[in-house]
Amino acid sequence: MYTLLPQDLITNAPKTVQRSLDRASIPFDSNNTDYQQFKKDLANGAELKDATGNVMTSQAVTEFLQGLQ
Repeated sequence: MYTLLPQDLITNAPKTVQRSLDRASIPFDSNNTDYQQFKKDLANGAELKDATGNVMTSQAVTEFLQGLQ
């Protein structure tokens, strides 16, 4: 349902996610309503792919969510 997009050239850490449904890019900004929905969707079991296109395990998604603001 979502794919992480690498943004930071030094750390290669994602700062944006792409929603599969409409290919919208969603920045990691706590004021962005799409970002808030993204976090809710992940918490409810939505699929997340890493920047290489591999589906992340539920444990990896949980750890990723814990690191978000």
